[in-house]
Amino acid sequence: MPTVNKQTGYARRKRQDRLIEELNHDPYHANAKLKAPAACSECGAVYLRGRWTWAAAPADATALVCPACRRIEDRVPAAFLTLRGDFVQRRKTEIMALINNYVQRQRAEHPLKRIMDCTEQEDALILTLTDAHLARGIGEALHSAYEGNLSYRYTKQEIMLRVIWQRE
Repeated sequence: MPTVNKQTGYARRKRQDRLIEELNHDPYHANAKLKAPAACSECGAVYLRGRWTWAAAPADATALVCPACRRIEDRVPAAFLTLRGDFVQRRKTEIMALINNYVQRQRAEHPLKRIMDCTEQEDALILTLTDAHLARGIGEALHSAYEGNLSYRYTKQEIMLRVIWQRE
């Protein structure tokens, strides 16, 4: 039975002709809130008041492995950041310093934002990260500092983000 909006007088009906498929959810994100307090046995991050922080673990904290440490252990990144171009090769030390400074600032407030690995290929530098927002933030910081081309590609199947920054 349709409901009638009192202000407009129009009837509202739910559409019955479509099936909405729910997106795949990241298996490293909890489906429900964790029981606080909890502490990661790998890195020492503490889960308090609904978020992960760097704090002293309370005596009654439950020991578990945080999502970032699980990702690192399973080798399942949330994002890839690819840096391409001659500019990257010429200024690799400077660029890595910018990236490391950005990551340290983020990690101070958000323990789950980490670099998993950094590999060098012939024409690219590829970083794997535990958080998609971190990859996007690094890409924006590089673009702000050095300009160049920045692109993002979210993949539903893999539940991850691919960020590519390049400058010749």
